[in-house]
Amino acid sequence: MDAPKHSSAYRIRRALNWVPLGFAYAFLYMGRYNLTVSKSVLGDALMTKAQFGEIFAVGAWVYALSFLVTGPLTDKLGGRLAMLIGTAGAMLANFLMGLTLYGIANWGWNVSIFAAFMGLYALNMHFQSYGAISIVTVKAPWFHVRERGTFSTIFGSMIAFGLYFAFDWGFAVAEASRAVAGQSPSFIARVFAAVFGLGGTGVDQNWWIFFVPALILAVFWTIMFLFLRNTPGEAGYKDFDTGEESVSATGERLPMREVFLKIITHPVLLVVCGIEFCSGVLRNGVMHWYPLFARETGIKFWVTQNWGLMLLLAGLTGSFLTGWCSDRFFHSRRAPMAAILYGLMGASAGVMALSLGANFWYAGAATMLISMSVTGVHGILSGTSTTDFGGTRNAGAATGIVDGMVYLGTGMQSIVIGHITPVGELAKDPANWQLWPVFLAPFSVIGFILSLRIWNALPKKAARPAAVAAEPVLQPET
Repeated sequence: MDAPKHSSAYRIRRALNWVPLGFAYAFLYMGRYNLTVSKSVLGDALMTKAQFGEIFAVGAWVYALSFLVTGPLTDKLGGRLAMLIGTAGAMLANFLMGLTLYGIANWGWNVSIFAAFMGLYALNMHFQSYGAISIVTVKAPWFHVRERGTFSTIFGSMIAFGLYFAFDWGFAVAEASRAVAGQSPSFIARVFAAVFGLGGTGVDQNWWIFFVPALILAVFWTIMFLFLRNTPGEAGYKDFDTGEESVSATGERLPMREVFLKIITHPVLLVVCGIEFCSGVLRNGVMHWYPLFARETGIKFWVTQNWGLMLLLAGLTGSFLTGWCSDRFFHSRRAPMAAILYGLMGASAGVMALSLGANFWYAGAATMLISMSVTGVHGILSGTSTTDFGGTRNAGAATGIVDGMVYLGTGMQSIVIGHITPVGELAKDPANWQLWPVFLAPFSVIGFILSLRIWNALPKKAARPAAVAAEPVLQPET
C-alpha cells in the first residue's frame, strides 16, 4: 500500500504537532541524563561511580517496569494527555532533586545524596517512561507505514538534540554555577549565568543542573497543551489508513497482558526486544561512561570537551542515514539497517578495546560511531517497528515493552560497568579501563545476529500490493 499524498497544509499542521512535542521530549532527556552531569560535578566524595551506577540502574529498571502501567494507560488516555502527565511529573522530580542539593548546601539538611537521589531519580524515570510511548502513540495516526522511515529520522533527531541539551547545556549550567566564575566560560555558560544570575556566589550552585530542565519543561508543557493533538481528525483533517499490521486481529486495543503475550510470541517483535536490550547496553555503555572516563583520566580534546555536540552530530547522522536508507533502499524494512549498524558497532567496540591507552583519537572516533549507530537502530526499531507491527491502537503498550527492554539492558550495564571500572589512582591510567569496551563487544555481535534473523520482515498489510487507487490528498474537513 503506497503512502497517501498529503497537502502542504496537512504537512504544516503535522509539523506544528511535532515541533513542540519533539523539543519537549528532547528536554526530558536533559532532565534524565543530568544525573551524569551531576556525578561529574559532585565527584567521588559525594557520589562514587558504583553509587552512580546503582542509582541509574534502579532508575532504568523503574523506567522499564513502568511501561507495564504507562503503556496501556497511554493507549487509553491518548498520547497528548500522557505526554502532559509525564512532562509534569519529570518537571516535579527534577525540581525535588535540585531542592535536595539546595537544602544540603543552604539549609543544613543532613541528607544522603545517594539515598535521596535513589528515590527521586526512580520517580523521575517513572514519569520519563511516558515520553517515548506518547510520541509513538501520537505519531501513529499521522504517518503512513511508508513514511515512518522518515519518522524514525525525526525520532532519532529528538534523541540527538536531547543528548546535546543534557550534556553540553548541562555542563554549561554547571560551569555557570561555580562558586568562582571560570576564567573563560563558554558562550552557553555565559547565557545561563546571565539569564538565571548564576555563579560567583562563593557556593557551587549545583541545584541548577536540575532546576533549569524543570523550568524549560514547564515552558514546553504549556506549548503542548495549546497545540498538541492525537490524530489528524482532532486537528481538523481526515484520518486515513496507515497501512500497518496489528497485534490485535480486529485492530482494537488489547489488555496489557494480551499485548505482552502477543509480542513475546510475535516472530518479529520478540527479536526486536532482544535487539533493543543490546541497544540499551551499548548506547548508555558509551554515552554515560565516556565523559566519566575522560574526566578521570584527564583526557581533553575536541570530542571530550564537546561531548553533547558530538552526540548530537552522531545522532543526527545515524537517524537521517537509517531512516532514509530504510525507506529508499530496503522498501521500509527496518532490520537491514539495524544489522549494518550493529556490525559497525562491533568493529568500533574492538577499536575502543585496542586503543584506549594508546590513541585517544581512535577511541573517541569509535565512541562516536557507536553513538551514531545505536541512535539509528533505536529510532528505527523502538520508534517505528513497534507501531508497524503492533498497530496504532496498541502502539503505547507495544512500544513500552520494547523500549522497556532498552532500559533493562541499560540497568544491567550500569551496574556492571560501575563495578568493573577502576577507582582511585588506577582510574587515571586509560589502559586500566579496557574491561569496559570488552564488556560491550559481545552485545554488538548478538544484536547483529538477531537483526539478520528478521532481515526481510515487513508488516503484512503494508507488504500486500495496493488493490485500490492511491489515497486522496488530505484536506481540512469543512
